[in-house]
Amino acid sequence: MAIKIINPNSTTSMTEAMLRTARQAAPDLVFDGWTSTDGPPAIQGEADGTRATPPLLELVAQASDDGAEGIIIGCFDDTGLVAAAARAACPVIGIGQAAYHFAALRHWRFSVVTTLGVSVPVLEGNIAALGLGAYLARVRASEVPVLALESDPEAASRAIMAEAVTAASEDGIDALILGCAGMVHVVADVTGALDIEVIDPVACAARSFAWLT
Repeated sequence: MAIKIINPNSTTSMTEAMLRTARQAAPDLVFDGWTSTDGPPAIQGEADGTRATPPLLELVAQASDDGAEGIIIGCFDDTGLVAAAARAACPVIGIGQAAYHFAALRHWRFSVVTTLGVSVPVLEGNIAALGLGAYLARVRASEVPVLALESDPEAASRAIMAEAVTAASEDGIDALILGCAGMVHVVADVTGALDIEVIDPVACAARSFAWLT
């Protein structure tokens, strides 16, 4: 099964990190990564998502027309997901969507640790639109800019870890979802620090296609 991971932002290194994670999570599938060079460098909030959607949909159309058997939208905001699914001839999964559904299927109450506060309303809206609000405890902002995950990874990891530990101790949750594609680098550290489930949305999306085969 050939799957395209389409990154709506223009940061190629994030595409490459998602590819590595997907290939490890679902080694029997074939993944390729495309970067939206006309998108913003990072997607932080509704305005960035709106700007990123038109070039993303062009890539979705190209991938579908080229015969992709599945498409992953590589942004936790699930940028352009509904329009992408309507355009493509194959299944389209958002990494946020995959993570939320995975938690709900296990009947896990979850919190999300994301990047900036500007993203919180977008994520809350997405969860509500999917009908999964009953499983959500809280969407928390670590106040780490997306690009800082690569430019200052040590400081970013400390801030994410601190918010994750607080969520685990205060929110009454069964699982924590890491709410940014760029957080693939901190999954192992957060998993090791918490006694609850930690969900990597990129791995979830990749495995979703493995389950479809």
